[in-house]
Amino acid sequence: MAMETARKSYLPEGMPYPEPQNDDLDKPYWDAAREHRLVIQHCLQCNTWLFGPEWCCWNCQSLELEWVEVPGRGRIYSWERVWHPVHPALKDACPYLAVLVELPDHDNVRMLGNLLGDPLQEVNIGDAVEVEYEDHDGYTLVQWRKAG
Repeated sequence: MAMETARKSYLPEGMPYPEPQNDDLDKPYWDAAREHRLVIQHCLQCNTWLFGPEWCCWNCQSLELEWVEVPGRGRIYSWERVWHPVHPALKDACPYLAVLVELPDHDNVRMLGNLLGDPLQEVNIGDAVEVEYEDHDGYTLVQWRKAG
């Protein structure tokens, strides 16, 4: 049986779509993604980089945080090939690759996402990855693809 190597979307029909939380804490992230920009938070007091979105810095408890655009480059810190669907809409989408990507130029902040491409590709800790944006009606997903 041939494995499908390219999918139009990694968010199958029937999956709930991501949207900013009611408190709008993560709204700048989703707005930037729609513009194909990757942003994370930066503490103006202690110079710490943060992700996911926080109201205050986990390092110094300052409320002086800003959203900063960062290059969409990182490396795989951890990964999992998912074989069992965790939602009924994923029953035909397995396997897929979930990755924890580390941004080495920004305090090694880590972000979750999917690794695009062949779901059976070889994956190694430390592999270089680049951001790729998947546009949908009203939102954009931040995904990852091996660099080069």
